Order: sequence, then C-alpha cells, then structure tokens
Amino acid sequence: MSFVLASGSASRQRILKAVGVPFTAIPADIDEDELKQDLLEAGMFEDDIAGTLAEGKAQHVSHANPDALVLGADQTLLFEDEIVSKCADLSSARDLLRRLRGRSHRLMSALALARGGAVFWQYAEESTLHMRDFGDVFLDAYLSTEGAGILGCVGCYKVEGLGAQLFDRVEGDYFAIQGLPLLPLLVELRRQGVIAT
Repeated sequence: MSFVLASGSASRQRILKAVGVPFTAIPADIDEDELKQDLLEAGMFEDDIAGTLAEGKAQHVSHANPDALVLGADQTLLFEDEIVSKCADLSSARDLLRRLRGRSHRLMSALALARGGAVFWQYAEESTLHMRDFGDVFLDAYLSTEGAGILGCVGCYKVEGLGAQLFDRVEGDYFAIQGLPLLPLLVELRRQGVIAT
C-alpha cells in the first residue's frame, strides 16, 4: 500500500526516513492561518486546532490519492492562551523568542490518517517546554547560526539541534516535540500493513 505524508515538513520527512518508513511527500495545499482563524472564530478550543488541521490536510490529499494511506500532521504552539503562528522573517523570530524566553509554552502535535477521503485514525499529544532566560548575545548568535531555516518551525527552534540550548527542560515525547508523535503512528502503520510486524 502506498503511504503519503501530506506535509512538506523537513523534520517529519527526516524522522520517517530515519526509521525506514517508505513514503511519498505531497504537501496539502491549504491556507493554515486562514483555517485557524475560521476555527477560532467558530468557537473551537485552541487545544483542538492541531487535530482539526491534521484531519483537513489528510482529507485534502486523500481526495486526490484515494487508494493511498495519507497522513496529515499539524502542530500548534500555545502561549498565554494564544496560538502562535510561524514567523515570516528573522526579526519576527527574534521578537517571538524574546516573548517566550524565561517562560513555558505548550505544543499540541496531532496526526490523522485517511483513506478515500475519510479520516479513520487520529492521535494527539501535548508537550510543555520551559524556555530558559537566555541573554540577547546568545539570541543573536543563535539566530545568526540557524538563519532562515528556523522559520519553518512554529517556535523558531529545532530541539534536535542548536534549539535544544534554548530550554531548561521539556515535558513530552521527543518526536512529538518535533511534530511527529512517532511510536503511536508506527503501531498503526503496522496494523495497516505499511511496515512489517
């Protein structure tokens, strides 16, 4: 059975490749920011947004690939009861990291599997990250080293790299923090015959 990742995320693709899951990446062409805003205006709880977006991505790509098993994934960063979006540039990233430093925030990581346009499996996991109170000298060096590569990450960090130095501690699954709660997904992929049991 063909397995499709409905995401352009380099991190998710790297994780799946590293554990030997065969897949094709077909990013879902949806306006995430607009959809988030619509869901919030409709009264959806912030904690549920990631799951709904993961479902939407899986369904969108599944309609065009009805015979494939399609994985949708999404991650939202919740800080002071606000959903934080990805930054457009390094100046915005600096502002965001200054807001987050010395404070805690939550990441909601959600997955959804669809076939024939219908979602049949979902999973969500919450992580709490405690950012240390780093100085501006460290922040400037961090942004200079990481560059625009962090703009694709919702919190402007990659915990698998230099971004780990931004934190005092984290509570949650390492893979979920990277945007792909891996072990529950592998269980379901075995059940679906995508990978060997």
